[in-house]
Amino acid sequence: MQDKTSMLTEAEWQIMEYLWEHGPATGRQATEYIEEQTGWNRSTTLTLLGRLEAKGAVSASKENGKKVFIPVLKHDAARLKEAENFLKRVYKGSLSMMVSSLTEKQALTQEEIDELYELLKGCQDHQ
Repeated sequence: MQDKTSMLTEAEWQIMEYLWEHGPATGRQATEYIEEQTGWNRSTTLTLLGRLEAKGAVSASKENGKKVFIPVLKHDAARLKEAENFLKRVYKGSLSMMVSSLTEKQALTQEEIDELYELLKGCQDHQ
């Protein structure tokens, strides 16, 4: 079994977002919602749920004869891992390079600057 913090594909993220928001769900509930949102067929959604189960991101159990999928991977942990992978892959791990790149085309508001300053101060306090 893979580490449940392995990178999720974009399609897997959509399934996980549904599970994080709606909690445990049967395959039918998930496929109906995902089909409504994306147009994917039942087979596609069930395949993705199977992949997520193999990765350890969700667990499945039988309840009243129906398979119920439960998110195991926490939303915050997934976001953090995704951000770390993105930072490493695109900016060679340099947070300052990423911020510089993002602010190059779009100016930050004073509120955003203040938020970043407070975050950076908090990081400095933890060292």
